Amino acid sequence: MGWTITDDLEDFLARAGGFLREDPIANTVPLTLAESMRTQGSDLYGTARFGWWTSGGDVEGAFLWTGTHPPLLCAMPERAAGDLADVLAGRDAVVAAVNGTPETAGAFAEAWTRGTGAPSRVRLRQRLHRLARLEPPDPAPDGAARVAGDADLDLVLEWSVQFHRDAGGPSRPNPAVTRGRLAQGGITLWEADGRPVAMAGQTQAVAGVARVAPVYTPAEHRRRGYGAAVTAAATTGALGAGADEVVLFTDLANPTSNGVYRRIGYRPVQDRVILAFG
Repeated sequence: MGWTITDDLEDFLARAGGFLREDPIANTVPLTLAESMRTQGSDLYGTARFGWWTSGGDVEGAFLWTGTHPPLLCAMPERAAGDLADVLAGRDAVVAAVNGTPETAGAFAEAWTRGTGAPSRVRLRQRLHRLARLEPPDPAPDGAARVAGDADLDLVLEWSVQFHRDAGGPSRPNPAVTRGRLAQGGITLWEADGRPVAMAGQTQAVAGVARVAPVYTPAEHRRRGYGAAVTAAATTGALGAGADEVVLFTDLANPTSNGVYRRIGYRPVQDRVILAFG
């Protein structure tokens, strides 16, 4: 019983892949991260660690920790989250933040603070939404959607930088990830008057679930309906590529985007929180 931690992606998927696929909506991020690393290289996001927690033989929890991102806690008992904090602290791991449901992240943070003395604070509150029925904006804004190609790489990278800055995350997106998305037709642009005014990405479906991310509209083009339109177009693209379900995350501090996604057919599933330490 307890945690097994490894840097071997294939070992992790062999042991915990079935557990993650039991709830592919809640586990959309770990599943798509793992699939990207499997197809583009396990070093795609830099140093990566994986783990699974067992009690009586069956996997009951898992986590992924890639690059500079905080450990991502999948479904697990709260005591498993606390155990993970103790295990990582015992290995002198540098954990700047943790990402999980309020319950699991809270249990991890309590144990981490108890073991290291570092207090926690909320960095970001998010909500996972699932598409119920797509309702594109009516009337639609001026312009039309198109799938981005290699010629759009510089623009997509620039907008990705701005998206991450606005979201308070790393300011430098991973060019290899962006190139992979473009090669898969996974970036949609909305064009008006012959120029791009908004973008939305979508992951390839894993276990039937695709995720729309990121969605970005430059400040000068906001409040014109482009974000809703490009999100609806990316959602249509994901469904057309074979996804059974489409999901996305919102920042709970942004009521505008939450309202937009609700109007086009997305409904809440689960809340998540990033807690920072120190």
